[in-house]
Amino acid sequence: MSEIRNYRKKVDEIDEKILDLLSQRANLAIKIGDIKRKNSKKIHSPKREKEIYEKLFLKNKGPLGNESIKYIYREIISASLALEEPIKISFLGPEASFTHLACIQQFGLSLKYHSADSIKDVFDDVEKELVKYGVVPVENSTEGAINLTLDMFLESDLKICGEILLPINHNLLNKTGNIKDVKQVVSHPQSIAQCREWLEKHLNGIPLTEVSSNSRAAIMASENKSMAAIASSMAAVLYGLKIIKRNIEDNVNNFTRFLIIGKNSSERTGDDKTSLIFSVKDKAGVLHEVLRPFAENKINLTKIESRPLKKKAWKYIFYLDLLGHLEDLEVKKAIKSLKSKCIFLKILGSYPRAKQN
Repeated sequence: MSEIRNYRKKVDEIDEKILDLLSQRANLAIKIGDIKRKNSKKIHSPKREKEIYEKLFLKNKGPLGNESIKYIYREIISASLALEEPIKISFLGPEASFTHLACIQQFGLSLKYHSADSIKDVFDDVEKELVKYGVVPVENSTEGAINLTLDMFLESDLKICGEILLPINHNLLNKTGNIKDVKQVVSHPQSIAQCREWLEKHLNGIPLTEVSSNSRAAIMASENKSMAAIASSMAAVLYGLKIIKRNIEDNVNNFTRFLIIGKNSSERTGDDKTSLIFSVKDKAGVLHEVLRPFAENKINLTKIESRPLKKKAWKYIFYLDLLGHLEDLEVKKAIKSLKSKCIFLKILGSYPRAKQN
């Protein structure tokens, strides 16, 4: 036991040193924030965050893995940002929704978050400058695009300034933790679709009801003993529910991609994405023609999605994601060539590319 006490004493001494160094780091962050404000520079810099993580990973000798280091420093950076500037972020709520979890994964717990009732409300919050950023879902690896998010960019002047990839794990929750009590399952339509095989196998014949969000489903289940929700484990804690079964999603590689929206694009990091929307005249071979400049400039296209124009029948808008930044010479060339062939083109922004963990 004396050996354990000696080790604990050393741990306490190290904790004191860490606390002192954290205070020194926080004071430097405050000074940096003051300088940025005097020079009218953006407080939040995704490029700088990326550089911090990359340097730490190179110097990390273990036993903590890089993901553990990233989680620790995410909170340190989050706390530092909160000292530099009171950044507020709007998300598609309520609390404990997957969009909320994506926010925490990206920005940490120290920033201020605002729960919005709809994707449109998130856009409105940013446009009215009630918040610095908004976070909205844009596509799921199983169920595809969230069309409302794509449609919002036609009306909005906001830019995409980041993306988040969140692994999605669905849990069946209710008040008792007993599957025999379940007479109805409620959740967001995408979550129900992502768990359909499990539901058919284990709750065949039980009514499935679609609601606006998983968190809303958890709130409903917390008020009705016969109701179960498909939601996150965080929702179980927040709304006083018990987990009947964890990870009921049909596809274990289930990810949702979220977009961070703001007033400006992000600066070049060297590992970026650019998103745009465009429309072309309806004629044979036109899509091949407009996409050819990207192949000629060796630019990788990661997504192309078509959406009908609601105001004109049988007219379509195309959404395109590509690897690269607007400042890259090859991207400039390809977009210039694309523009000459389009009847409408809108750049949605360049931003750091998210990596799948």
